[in-house]
Amino acid sequence: MFLFISACNTEEEQNNFTQNENEQETSAHVEEKSIYPLTGLKTVDGDVNRRPVTVMINNHPKARPQSGLHKADIVYEALAEGNITRFLAVFQSDIPDIIGPVRSAREYFIDLSKGFDALYIHHGWSPSAKEKLESGEADYLNGLSYDGTLFWRADNRKAPHNSYISYKNILKGAKELNYSSDSEVEPYQFLSEEEMELLKGEHVNKFVIEYDKLETWQATYEYNQTNNSYSRYSDDEMTYDMESGEPITISNVFVVEMEHDYIDNYGRRSIDVQSGGKAILLQGGIMQEVEWENREGRIVPVKDGEVIKFVPGKTWINIVPSLEKSFFIE
Repeated sequence: MFLFISACNTEEEQNNFTQNENEQETSAHVEEKSIYPLTGLKTVDGDVNRRPVTVMINNHPKARPQSGLHKADIVYEALAEGNITRFLAVFQSDIPDIIGPVRSAREYFIDLSKGFDALYIHHGWSPSAKEKLESGEADYLNGLSYDGTLFWRADNRKAPHNSYISYKNILKGAKELNYSSDSEVEPYQFLSEEEMELLKGEHVNKFVIEYDKLETWQATYEYNQTNNSYSRYSDDEMTYDMESGEPITISNVFVVEMEHDYIDNYGRRSIDVQSGGKAILLQGGIMQEVEWENREGRIVPVKDGEVIKFVPGKTWINIVPSLEKSFFIE
């Protein structure tokens, strides 16, 4: 009799343990489904499997202020030709109605877009970018093929600074070309509130990234302790959205040194986005000297071989030829 009761109790305990384990797994799954994978923020619409869209956005002074940048989860800024930078904006959690001005593709931006399995949006292309895209390396929509249909020209700006597209038209183009609009997006790793309080490094509230000695080609970041984010300025003017007037707010600024080479007389460049190297990570008003690595197509901060977690929110990644010549604390 004793053995029977003991066996019953053991079976009951095992069932309770299995039930609790299943409840924990379900709870973890629900929590994962309520967090956007590229920002670590709670979802508004619950659509965590929306396929990312990457857009080449113009950063010439005649293209400022831009449209839609304030809603990008990730933004890469890198030189496109000469001293002019261009943005690769990665949209997933929130895709704006108007995006632009849209500019031409570069080979290294395509490589970065592939790290998100994104639908790549551009208007024109360099010869090497054309070769990559036409070989089938990525799904894409080119404004050269859809000028006046999916893409439109703004009346208040002159070409090539006036090409725009909407998310509605992106979905329309994707459907016409049988591109998928859903995907399982690999999430970044994010700091908890407790971990954010333990950040260690040098306190830095303002810094400048110089792509040229002229302020026109410089990006300035200022830390705001009140909302634990950075504001961005170009040529001493805050970066904001043209339609809404909403300023850019950034949780992580990641400055990475990559090898640059000129490849033609137009000043176009090649950039080594694969080999890794020196980097600076700024988050929560704290600066850390780290390294960067390309892991499955994404540029991530690494220290002692371990990936460093981001602060939940938006991340801007500035690619520079030399940290020593480009990054300055003010």
